[in-house]
Amino acid sequence: MVGDVRIIHPDVPAEEKMREKKYWLMKSEPSDYSFEELKSEDKATAEWDGVRNYQARNLLRDEIKIGDGVLFYHSNSKPSAVVGTAVVVKDGYADFTAWDPDSKHPDPKSSPDNPIWFMVDIKADLSFDTPIPLQEIKKIPALSDMVLVKNSRLSVQPVKNQEFDLIVRMGTNQD
Repeated sequence: MVGDVRIIHPDVPAEEKMREKKYWLMKSEPSDYSFEELKSEDKATAEWDGVRNYQARNLLRDEIKIGDGVLFYHSNSKPSAVVGTAVVVKDGYADFTAWDPDSKHPDPKSSPDNPIWFMVDIKADLSFDTPIPLQEIKKIPALSDMVLVKNSRLSVQPVKNQEFDLIVRMGTNQD
């Protein structure tokens, strides 16, 4: 929710609109895959693949659902910052890049019959007018409990509704 208005992306099926919306932060090194690249994809939509951490995998497989909001975070950049938002447009499914030996993240233990890793599809939504650097996020008392602020290295992490709303307002100069 931004303010008092629930934002439901037009690509979300009607049955998914009834579920309580959750929010997430997804990290990507811009040299590997940037928000601009996501926006340039067909329909500004892409798989969020290559996650090889069991905790993040569990979120992708079990918790992240169509209609959820995503803060897109550029990590290992100068500065590391939230640069925009996306919406989840496909629930978790087997990450087929794991059994592709030519992919960036192959895992020979994973197979189509026994997938270990999962991914979701996301669609670019808002580009921030102003990226919100981690150092700025750390200075804001209302964001002090964010998983990101607690120095989590997790590439996919939960975000509280209020945290999402505040960062979106900051990034779109709505304050």
